[in-house]
Amino acid sequence: MKLLENSRFEQINSALSQELGSYKLEGRIESYSCKMAGNDKRLFKLISAEGGVGPEDLQALSPPQTVLSVSPSKQYSKSTGSDGESYLCDTISTKTLFYLISTLNASFNPDYDFSNAKSEEFSKEPSLEWVAHNIDTQLYATLGEAYGALKQNLWTAFDEECSLQDCEIYSYNPDLVSDPYGEAGCIWSFNYFFYNKKLKRLVFFTCRSSSSSYTDSGIVQDSSMFDMTDDMDSFQESEVNME
Repeated sequence: MKLLENSRFEQINSALSQELGSYKLEGRIESYSCKMAGNDKRLFKLISAEGGVGPEDLQALSPPQTVLSVSPSKQYSKSTGSDGESYLCDTISTKTLFYLISTLNASFNPDYDFSNAKSEEFSKEPSLEWVAHNIDTQLYATLGEAYGALKQNLWTAFDEECSLQDCEIYSYNPDLVSDPYGEAGCIWSFNYFFYNKKLKRLVFFTCRSSSSSYTDSGIVQDSSMFDMTDDMDSFQESEVNME
């Protein structure tokens, strides 16, 4: 995976990385070319050999956390939930899974190694609209009106780089042990991959908000975070009513 220069992303990343009183926002958007270099080829062979799979063989993904929270009875099934409901799983080709893992390795290098990540740690998101709403809601709750001024520039830069309507969107949802943002003090985080197969390009958006104010029993959140949760619940309810 080769990191592609994008001056607009660099400007946006500066706005997404700042101290906000007792809160800290760390976000970055990076664009990658899906062309294998020497190390990529070795990792791809390793992943394929360990799983005994070919480049186009399909592997099961976890159902999107967002979808399951809306209506478990209607969802995606290869696994069975604690409530007895069965969920259909999206799938991903070995090659595309490799692109996601390689992107994580490139983005978080040298602090983390994701070479052993499994397909179950990833999900395919149901729609661009939901992902955009989730991102906008979280960033607005943290940045306030400052995000209102940034929002249009962010999504325009995204669209120019990877043509959003032509993208498949995936998310990385690891367990606490694997999560690079899993340490105490993290309020929320997301890791989204916007993959345009035609362009052979992948744009990675990773972001977290953390607080220095938390207790042994959990994180202390301010009222704006609860407002964000209420906003997300309202959106999810509207999604259900539309079906």
